[in-house]
Amino acid sequence: MVESGTWGGETSCVELEGQGSIRILCDAGSGLRRFGNEVLANAPTGKHEFHIFISHLHWDHIMGLPFFVPAYVPGNRIVIHSCHEVVEDAVRKQWGLPGFPVRFEDLGAELEFVVHEVGNTFEVGPYTISTIKQHHGGDSYGYRFEGFDRSVVYSTDSEHKDVVHGYPFVDFFKDADLVIFDAQYSLAETLSVKEDWGHSSNVVGVELAKRAGVKRLCLFHHEPNCDDGRLQQIVNGSIRYEEILPEGIPDHHVEILSARDGLVLDI
Repeated sequence: MVESGTWGGETSCVELEGQGSIRILCDAGSGLRRFGNEVLANAPTGKHEFHIFISHLHWDHIMGLPFFVPAYVPGNRIVIHSCHEVVEDAVRKQWGLPGFPVRFEDLGAELEFVVHEVGNTFEVGPYTISTIKQHHGGDSYGYRFEGFDRSVVYSTDSEHKDVVHGYPFVDFFKDADLVIFDAQYSLAETLSVKEDWGHSSNVVGVELAKRAGVKRLCLFHHEPNCDDGRLQQIVNGSIRYEEILPEGIPDHHVEILSARDGLVLDI
């Protein structure tokens, strides 16, 4: 039997909480339901503006939207950002029969879709945001957020086949205060049975973070078949690998931690 409970089992949804009036989220997985409930519990009569940045359109990254209660509240505004031209069609298909009893047209909140050209830099509220294309089935996109003298990179569902100096992700991660990184598989798996499955490993994450001068690396998008013991082994091994300092890797310390449901980090 697989034992779990320490890390939790929600799918991808991360909030970047700053000092502005808008709320920034990365992906809309099942964790979006809990987030929405907490927002309304803390401010049941307030009006809210959410900006949700979608890495890609696979089900586990958008499945929380029909259960996001603020979407049903008149006066709220939700802007869904993506680099996929078909993002609106993919989201709309979640509502209505036979899969869901509520029609998209019956949502109370204002929903807007914004499609960005990959590689462009743009602003949302107090944040400057840039994008990068990632290797994943159907394409995936990473986001770098800069604001309040801090930088955060959200890079999930991305396979890295070649970690060398000058690789574009080293530049994209450069000097980030936090990188949230897809470390679903072991290095051996990414090079063999799960090559081209569109995910990376903790070892690659550590090497990229050290080359890029990242301050903190958060291992993310855990393999669902891993129990708590295995996840603890992965983060422990990652910390040890960072300490060993393989030849050719810059002598730069990276703090390493593992994502879990409800984790809050001060940046």
